[in-house]
Amino acid sequence: MEGGVFSAQKPTYLLLLLHIFLLALLPFKAISSPKTQAEALLSWKNTFDFAYAPSSLPSWSLTNLNNLCNWTAIVCDQSSKQVSQIDLSNFDISATLTHFNFTPFLNLTQFNLNGNIFTGFVPSAIGNLSKLTTLDLGHNLFSGEIPVEIGKLTELQYLSFYNNDLNGAIPYQLSNLQKVQFLILGRFGRNNYYLETPDWSKFSGMPSLTYLDFHGIFLVYSEFPEFISKCWNLTFLDLSGNYFTGQIPQQVFTNLGKLEYLNLTNNKFRGPLPSNFPKLKHLHLAHNNFGGPIPEDIGLISGLQSIDLALNSLEGPIPSSMGQLRGLKYLDLQLNSLNSSIPSELGLCTSLTYLDLTSNHLEGKIPPSIGQLRELQKLDLSNNSLNSSIPYELGFCTNLAYLALASNHLEGKIPPSIGQLRKLRHLDLSRNQLSGSIPLTLSNHSYIQSVNLSNNNLNGPQPTEIDLPFGNIDLSNNNFTQEIQKAPDNTSVGNSDLCRDARGLTRACNSKKNSNKVIIGVLVPVCGLSVVATTIALIRMFHKKTKRAFKKINSAQNFENFESMILQEEVKFTFGEVVKAIDDFHEKYCIGKGGFGRVYKAELLSGQVVAVKRLNMSDSNDIPAINLQSFENEIRTLTNVRHRNIIRLYGFCSRRGCIFLLYEYLERGSLGKALYGVDGVTELGWATRVKVVKGLAHALSYLHHDCSPPIVHRDVTVNNVLLKSDFEVRLSDFGTARLISANSSNWTHIVGSFGYMAPELALTMRVTDKCDVYSFGVVALEVMMGRHPGDLLESQLSKSSQSMKEDNAELLLKDVLDQRLEAPINELAKAVVLVMSLALGCIRTHPGSRPTMLYVAQKLSAHSLPSLPKPFAMLTINKLMGI
Repeated sequence: MEGGVFSAQKPTYLLLLLHIFLLALLPFKAISSPKTQAEALLSWKNTFDFAYAPSSLPSWSLTNLNNLCNWTAIVCDQSSKQVSQIDLSNFDISATLTHFNFTPFLNLTQFNLNGNIFTGFVPSAIGNLSKLTTLDLGHNLFSGEIPVEIGKLTELQYLSFYNNDLNGAIPYQLSNLQKVQFLILGRFGRNNYYLETPDWSKFSGMPSLTYLDFHGIFLVYSEFPEFISKCWNLTFLDLSGNYFTGQIPQQVFTNLGKLEYLNLTNNKFRGPLPSNFPKLKHLHLAHNNFGGPIPEDIGLISGLQSIDLALNSLEGPIPSSMGQLRGLKYLDLQLNSLNSSIPSELGLCTSLTYLDLTSNHLEGKIPPSIGQLRELQKLDLSNNSLNSSIPYELGFCTNLAYLALASNHLEGKIPPSIGQLRKLRHLDLSRNQLSGSIPLTLSNHSYIQSVNLSNNNLNGPQPTEIDLPFGNIDLSNNNFTQEIQKAPDNTSVGNSDLCRDARGLTRACNSKKNSNKVIIGVLVPVCGLSVVATTIALIRMFHKKTKRAFKKINSAQNFENFESMILQEEVKFTFGEVVKAIDDFHEKYCIGKGGFGRVYKAELLSGQVVAVKRLNMSDSNDIPAINLQSFENEIRTLTNVRHRNIIRLYGFCSRRGCIFLLYEYLERGSLGKALYGVDGVTELGWATRVKVVKGLAHALSYLHHDCSPPIVHRDVTVNNVLLKSDFEVRLSDFGTARLISANSSNWTHIVGSFGYMAPELALTMRVTDKCDVYSFGVVALEVMMGRHPGDLLESQLSKSSQSMKEDNAELLLKDVLDQRLEAPINELAKAVVLVMSLALGCIRTHPGSRPTMLYVAQKLSAHSLPSLPKPFAMLTINKLMGI
């Protein structure tokens, strides 16, 4: 009976349960209705600040509340009429995600905020959007850590945090995303020096992953992420710009059989080169510690289009099997230890547009088969041990724009076919043993921009038809007998048979020998007396300031007795007072440490404040040679220069086996400290930054153009630019400065700071003022961008102008500038554009195409600023670079 009653009542219980379930769904339906979603979006929009388009999203309004599915950037599901996609990419929106109500959007499948100015944290509530297949937060200013709740979005196929200010470690929960195909974290910590290294052992393989970008996230001392070897379907892998170390596990090479793009550039990987990637198209492993030979089977990777193995420790020959890579367009093997000869099989790589074998140990001849490379645009074989003549067949490379065969022993004549390269812009055949005359085919070349034929055995008359822009021609140290009329004074230094000297003064080249003897008989005594008189005067002048100091510094016996040398007559203190003020160099007065020693702040009784640099010493009684040279350079330079933007040296002395330099004290310290310190944003506004760049330009212009001989600083960085309280610039640290003489070769060992050195200095080691121009450009960009411009420099060095134009086509100036500041307006916008334009010109790869510092200083000091070619918000980097 009871069972019958229960059976009779069962439908009633089921109906009741169904009713309760439907009631439970009502709140969810209410909060997910189109009207609720529209109201949530409007509430969020009210927090937006549209940087450059105030009228954006006009369809998002109360009057259009019932037409949600037709709103801009909104896509609805056709059946439910609820929002399924939000795409606000590139709307220049300044806002946060903390004001976004995620609850009404639990059915969202695509959420794209790429290319805006979103700041603040990424809320953990984003993990509730469980149906998301696309999440793109790239190119914003999000900060904080990636929330681990992202790992709940198991339907994701596309995830990007590219180019943000996130920090912390990459959460291992990301590997829960087993359906993700694109994982893009590149530069997600762009303003951090480094990020926490994840525990790679906690990551699991991601079999659906095809595209992985960890570019430039500054992971320090991290081994190769082992989970990558389990991502079987990877076609794109970029780990460049990090600090990965150690060898790459062998299983990576065997497991990633589908890989097409591999970029490990700028790391610290070592061991043999990876090569077992049958489908690889792009192999970029430059700037690592890879060693051993280039694998012979690299020629079996038939689809390879680009190979960049520069700046490693590779040895052995260039594999002849490379000739099988008929689709290879880019080959860079510079700055390794490769030996043997250049294989003639390279001439079979008929698609090559870029070939750089600079600075290896290659021997023998330049194979004539290179002439088969009709698509070649750049060929650089400089700084090797090649000892043949220049093959006539090079003239068949009709697309060549850059040809450099400088250094280690080419002989014979310059083939006339070189002059037939109608697209040639830059030609460098310097430092060889070439003879004969310059081919006439080269003299009337209409497109060439720079020619360097210096330090050869060329002879005969110099072609008078050569008319190059900016005077970018160097024919010095040859045996020419007639000089180019329009060339600058130093073009032909070192040609003893010229009819004009370096100053343009005419000489009687065709006079009789007897006349020459008379002239020599008169000039030698006169010149001798002049030299003697000048020498005596210089000795007397220098005796009081530096000569006595250098003599005693070089004598260890007299070192302890070396007296104070106060150079400036108006200085009213002694070195003893300085020592007393800093309590005999007590640590508490130390305000800085560097490679050459420490800097102390001394507050004297008179109220004057000075800075004291103490140079490091070795354990022995002798001064280390490099410190002594730095010490002498600094004194020799600063005692002979006086400029408002160059630091003032009060004096120098030695005590207790140490040597000291006394300077004016700069209240704000280095430019780097000001730029990256806590007050960098509030105090370094756009006007101040323009002022800083202008002051540095005037300092370098003075050194290059107002000093005789000119002075090249060679180490211009943000740390060697000091600031007064009013942000007036003082260029400091002249320890590596070099005086440039017109009759010297100016070759030197490499000095400077990584990231600021001109690229040609690392290859040719030739010191010119254009090295400083490049460093100035880097510093100016760093000041305006609020970070080191590594990406721009890399694109300049590694890409052709055309490919750079394509890659940077949409790169807006406003996105490159320091995002911590509001965009400049009115006259300030013009000033910022001018600084950026000049700076980009200063970092051009070829030295001859960079402006002089005099030109830069004059442009920055002009009374009126040039008008903007486009509205500020629309200006692109390409527009400023003039590409």
